[in-house]
Amino acid sequence: MCLVSAFSGSLDRKGIMTYGHSSGSGPKNVPFTVVGVLTRKGQSSQGQDQDDVILLPISTAKRRVLGVKQANADAVDSIMMQAKSGAQIPAAQEEADALLRQRHHLQADEVDDFSIRNLEELFAAQEASSKIMAIMLAAVASVSLVVGGIGIMNIMLISVRERTREIGLRQALGAKTRDILTQFLVEAVTLSIAGGFVGIVFGFGASLLISRLAGWATSVGPGAVLLAVLFSALVGIGFGYYPARTAAYLDPIEALRNE
Repeated sequence: MCLVSAFSGSLDRKGIMTYGHSSGSGPKNVPFTVVGVLTRKGQSSQGQDQDDVILLPISTAKRRVLGVKQANADAVDSIMMQAKSGAQIPAAQEEADALLRQRHHLQADEVDDFSIRNLEELFAAQEASSKIMAIMLAAVASVSLVVGGIGIMNIMLISVRERTREIGLRQALGAKTRDILTQFLVEAVTLSIAGGFVGIVFGFGASLLISRLAGWATSVGPGAVLLAVLFSALVGIGFGYYPARTAAYLDPIEALRNE
């Protein structure tokens, strides 16, 4: 009997799988009855496919599949263990160390004839790499926001220059400074949010394209969309304030003289 993953092989109608050992070091075409199918896990942190495995009793695997011939056929070279949670890893490591010393009949003053490797260091290195990547992506996004904000500011300055006479006319008719300031701020924020929505659409499209072409599971949550809209509005306010202030404090007489 054996447990198989989703992509281990094909079964016949009776649920029998034939295992063929391609290295030539053991028997070939050994039939096993499949008693269960493992859930999909994807690749491991080392890039190993965890969905292409077969779990067998160790004695059966050594004697019938691998063809191991030794005095102790139940001996193993390595054991993989998993703790219930990350906080229990040190305790599990201590228990494994004590059990192996007991099974190996080691005295208190004897050195371990085995080694236990903790993958916490690997996870810590991966987490540090992820943080560095996140910082780099944030830096690239910040540069993009600054470049986009400068573009919005230039567009609004051109708009103020082309509408100088209109601004002077509004001031002459009684428009207050805050009214003109609010008008141009609203225009800058609207322009920025419109660009943000275009970016959101492209982001959704890129996410779907990556999912189809690369087979990666991607998702764009509502929180990310809301954050994008918020940042777009902040960029519009930040970079649109200077053109809006320039328009609001124009001299009405000089503005009306402008052609």
